[in-house]
Amino acid sequence: MADKSTSSEKLAAAAEATAVAAPLRKIYPIVKYGDPVLEKPASTIKNFDAELETLSEDMFASMYAAQGVGLAAPQIGKSIRLAVVDVTGGKNPEAKIVLINPEVTHGEGEVREEEGCLSIPGFRGYVMRPQFVTVRAQNLKGETFEIRGENLLARAFCHEIDHLNGILFLQHLSMLKRDLIKRKIKKMRKEGEW
Repeated sequence: MADKSTSSEKLAAAAEATAVAAPLRKIYPIVKYGDPVLEKPASTIKNFDAELETLSEDMFASMYAAQGVGLAAPQIGKSIRLAVVDVTGGKNPEAKIVLINPEVTHGEGEVREEEGCLSIPGFRGYVMRPQFVTVRAQNLKGETFEIRGENLLARAFCHEIDHLNGILFLQHLSMLKRDLIKRKIKKMRKEGEW
């Protein structure tokens, strides 16, 4: 039997089915440079529960909304050792990586590339990072795993783990470049633009 419903009715039904299947995600505002949470080491995570899983999915949604490839919990005001990374920007669901209590255990090679940060919007700088890194972390079940990253993935791992240690990419820049950015941010803050 042919389906007699109109295409708009089909779209509405499909949208309704999708809404039921995928829970709405919370989009957190990104904490900007100047907030003390960004410059202190985050706490180790000990509870691996549904709340942590929900937070990680909300962090992916927040990261995609901000057009980032990585997001650390301190960037949404939570001082815990949780970071999410997806260098495909959401194009490949299998590329989503959750890092809990991560540490870089090995790095090799050096690459100097331009880097930016969701917490320091509008500013970029060249940062030296390892070309390859190995990271040891825990997954959402608390199981320990190792993952190796290369190029952009390695850079994202290092950048997000730095956040968990209270380090911003500014600290990897020359003192001159760092001071220039800080002065511009100070001026923007005075003018109410930060």
